[in-house]
Amino acid sequence: MKTFMANASTITRKWYVVDAENKTLGRLATEVASVLKGKHKPTYTPHVDNGDYVIVVNADKIELTGKKWDKKLYYSHSGYNGGLSTTTAKDVMAKFPTRMVEKAIVGMLPHTKLGKQMADKLFVYAGPDHKHAAQQPEVLEV
Repeated sequence: MKTFMANASTITRKWYVVDAENKTLGRLATEVASVLKGKHKPTYTPHVDNGDYVIVVNADKIELTGKKWDKKLYYSHSGYNGGLSTTTAKDVMAKFPTRMVEKAIVGMLPHTKLGKQMADKLFVYAGPDHKHAAQQPEVLEV
């Protein structure tokens, strides 16, 4: 018996919706990243993107443990000398409510072209509404 290797013709994708309200950021991100990679399927193949689509709603109601709202920092660099700027998690959430969830999930995916394909199947919304109702997503309990 030969080892099964998934390819483009054998992949079937589903749509899942995840409610992030009152969920811890890291625990939610690991589960969603696993679904985006396709590790929840018995046909998982590491070099093939056979993951599913994931819609995360209520990203603005995510929880952080401890004092991370004030102590967790996000860094960005302008490219110039001394151009490093830091922002706390509280400020990021106030200005861009979906960015913390996106960065946490995408950071757990491979940093390659394959990881970019996986990240393109992630959709994050701050509120409870999304525009993917036509895909009839299933609810994913995290």
